[in-house]
Amino acid sequence: MLDPQHDALLVQIAQKFVAAQCRLGVVESCTGGALAAALTSLPGASQFFEGGMVTYSNALKSRAVYVRESTLQTEGAVSEACVKEMANGGLVALNVDCCLAITGIAGPDGGSPDKPVGTVWLSVAVRHLSIQAWVHHFTGDRQEVRQQAILEALCLLSTVSLKRGA
Repeated sequence: MLDPQHDALLVQIAQKFVAAQCRLGVVESCTGGALAAALTSLPGASQFFEGGMVTYSNALKSRAVYVRESTLQTEGAVSEACVKEMANGGLVALNVDCCLAITGIAGPDGGSPDKPVGTVWLSVAVRHLSIQAWVHHFTGDRQEVRQQAILEALCLLSTVSLKRGA
């Protein structure tokens, strides 16, 4: 599933989180658990990876990771506000130091003029430090969009700052 580039990112992520003594969690929607699967493909992942949640439905986003109903109604599930709430809620629900959340439209259906297929939001929340979000417009079929989202998530995790001033 993963190539040598992915493997190198996984090793870098593991080293970073283990050295910082930080626990990682993920909250996924459009990637359906594939990010957690990638992270756990690395032997010894239990040293830094707490676990993940697939919150595919809006109802579960609200119930499991505390995304506000008002956010879903006004901004939608594929939005900066939603992905930040997913990441922040994941910090609490998974009791981790860092949480990465992903939500998007992998296709082939579900897109709109303002949120076309391939629109994916990612957010990283670091407890007591920061929460950031990024939007990407990936191309390709459903599987290609999902794979690009996973690669981007791994890239983000490999560069995330886990401590103040780091």
